Amino acid sequence: MKQIYTFGRYLREKFGKRVYKVGINISGFTCPNIDGTVARGGCTFCENDSFSASTNRVKELKGFHLNLQTKENPYLDKQLQQLQIQFESISSRQRREYGAEAFLIYFQSFTNTYAPFETLKALYEKALSFDDVVGLSIGTRSDSITEETLAYLAELAKRKEIWIEFGIQSIYDETLQRINRGHDAKNVEEWIKKAKEAGLNVCGHLIFGLPGETKEMMLETAKKAYAWGIDSVKYHPLYVVKRTALANEYMKGEFTPISEEEYLDVLTQALLLKPEHVTVQRVTAGIDDDSLLAPQWCRDKNIQIRHINEALKKVGLKY
Repeated sequence: MKQIYTFGRYLREKFGKRVYKVGINISGFTCPNIDGTVARGGCTFCENDSFSASTNRVKELKGFHLNLQTKENPYLDKQLQQLQIQFESISSRQRREYGAEAFLIYFQSFTNTYAPFETLKALYEKALSFDDVVGLSIGTRSDSITEETLAYLAELAKRKEIWIEFGIQSIYDETLQRINRGHDAKNVEEWIKKAKEAGLNVCGHLIFGLPGETKEMMLETAKKAYAWGIDSVKYHPLYVVKRTALANEYMKGEFTPISEEEYLDVLTQALLLKPEHVTVQRVTAGIDDDSLLAPQWCRDKNIQIRHINEALKKVGLKY
C-alpha cells in the first residue's frame, strides 16, 4: 500500500520535528469579490459571515475593511494584538494536545494579501517573530496580490518557509462565471507561475462538484493545476450552506450536489494523476452544524476519511 505524500510528512522531513499549522483570522480583511471591486456577494458558495476571527476583538473593527487602495490603517495595532492572542492560544493547545514543536502560521480567512503593503509587512513580520515559527502560509486570490508583495515574500522565502495558497477551483471560465468568482482561469495561471518564478511554494485549492462540471472537467482542472507547478494541493467537495446564492439554487432545484460515490471516484483519479512531489494537505471538507443543507455525507469528516481510504485501497493508495 503506497502512502500518499502528505504536507505533514513534508514538514517533518524538512524540519525534523512536529510542525503544525496555526490558522489565523484577522478582522478588517475582506475580498474584492465581496466589496464590489470585481463583483458583489462573493462566490455563490461563500457564506461571508462564516469568516470570523477566533477572538471577540473582531467586534472592535466592525465595518472597517481593507483593500489595495487603503491609505491608512488606524486599526493595525489591534490587528497585531489579534494575531498574537490567536497564535498564543492555538499554539499552546497544539503543544499540549498534539506535541507540536514548531509552527507555520496560516493566514486563513478571506484574502490575506488584499491590504496595503505596510499592513501586510507588519503582520507577516510579527507572525515570524513568535517563538518556534518556521514560516507562513498565506491564503489569497490571484487577483489580489501585487508585484511588490510578491517580491517581499520572495525575500522572506530566502530565510523562512513561505507558502501562498491560491483558490484555483476550476480552469473553466464558464464555471468561474457561474459561481461569481470574479476572475478567469488565465489570471490564476499567471500568478501561480509568477509565484513559482519568485521562488515561493504554492498550494492550489480545487473544488470538485461545481455547477455544470463533469468528471472529465474536474480531472482536467487537476491536471492543469499540476502542470502549472503547484507544490501542494487541497481537494474540496462543493457543499451547500445556508445564506448563500448556491443555497438558493439548490432550493430551486437548479443545483444538485456531487454524490459521495462521484466524489470518491474523481478524488481517486486526481490522486493517481498527481505528480509524486506534490504534497496533499486536504482530501475533503464539510461542516457539522445546522448551516449545512447538502450533501449530508459532508457532515462527518471521520466517516468521509474512512470511505476515502476504502476507495484508495482499491488502487493501492492510503491517505
